[in-house]
Amino acid sequence: MQAEIIAVGTEILLGQIVNSNASVVAAELAALGIDSLNQQVVGDNGPRLDAAITLAESRADLIILIGGLGPTKDDLSKQTLAAHLGVDLVVDQPSLAVLDAYAQQWHKVMTPNNRVQAMLPAGATPLPNAVGLAVGAVSTVGNRRYVLLPGPPKEFAPMVSGQLVPYLSRLVHGDAVLESRVLRFFGIGESLLATELADLIDAQTNPTLATYIKDTEVTLRITAKAQTPAAAQALIDPMERTVLGRVGQYFYGYGDANSLEAELVKALAASHCTITAAESLTAGAFQATLAGVAGVSAWFKGGFVTYSNHTKATLLGLDEATIDADGAVSEATAKAMAQAAREKAAADLALSFTGVAGPGPNEGVAAGTVWIGLATADGVTATLYHFPGNRQLVRARAVKTGLFTALQALRAAAK
Repeated sequence: MQAEIIAVGTEILLGQIVNSNASVVAAELAALGIDSLNQQVVGDNGPRLDAAITLAESRADLIILIGGLGPTKDDLSKQTLAAHLGVDLVVDQPSLAVLDAYAQQWHKVMTPNNRVQAMLPAGATPLPNAVGLAVGAVSTVGNRRYVLLPGPPKEFAPMVSGQLVPYLSRLVHGDAVLESRVLRFFGIGESLLATELADLIDAQTNPTLATYIKDTEVTLRITAKAQTPAAAQALIDPMERTVLGRVGQYFYGYGDANSLEAELVKALAASHCTITAAESLTAGAFQATLAGVAGVSAWFKGGFVTYSNHTKATLLGLDEATIDADGAVSEATAKAMAQAAREKAAADLALSFTGVAGPGPNEGVAAGTVWIGLATADGVTATLYHFPGNRQLVRARAVKTGLFTALQALRAAAK
């Protein structure tokens, strides 16, 4: 099966949004063994979208249209596809019921154009929208299938994983089931991970392996096909053990929706440990990230944002003259910040962050230079990093490295 992805939206052509949806569905197609050799981006224009569909038909038998399913005049995907196939748009009653319930709950008037979100080309198989209002669809003409998916990522991703992938899996693999396990890694790049696993990737048959880079992290998807889910998982298990035997020091958790901060909170709860932080470089970003996890209040003591040397002295009790002598961006200052934060917050574990985010050097220290301190009952350490990227990336990398540092410390203590 050959697939072609058509992203619909003038805002993509203008650079106002990034076409991230296409990469998500392309990865899922690859995991299913479906080739995706071409992609198109077309604006909100009926004739140009019709021409894009015609072009896709010349080289693909699975055509996926992303976006343009909303109620406004520039949302033309359903109308254009229906006209292209020579069929009418018809109402999907379950989707219309969702629209009506939404209108009643929020005391809104259901205008005629809103009904378009509950319509699909005649004869199409609906793809229910679990979190939004626009129904997706699959139309079949001969051996060719046309898929309509919503553009907003919060609606698109659940429809792909919950509706489209199972549909395509049955189509491609028949009665066999396809099971995947996503392993998440931090501190190793995609190229190095692929190098470490090169022989496994080259020899893959069943299960298969695929690496993806996501926000300074890397994920590895292991996918197996078998007659039952249990049998597929049994194929994945030994492959996972082999992978972790090679790069397990970078592994932190499972799942597409997982995060370092969520794993850290789980580890804090499991060990009944409390945490605090003293932040200069990151200016509270570490604490804000941690506080975004539900249930963290039982383990997060609060912390300190000490951006200047003066606040390092007044809030943490550090000697300002010593800071000036050693430098704010130094091993000694990082250690002192972590130790002082741990003592003042009466926490089991404390992190500290000090460095130069950029764009240029500061006091002779190059941009990207970061010290991260860790204080526990066993003592205090500090590690030097040189992070690439702009100011925002340096700070983001520092936050994630701090999360991973704390997680590793807790897991090591639990052994």
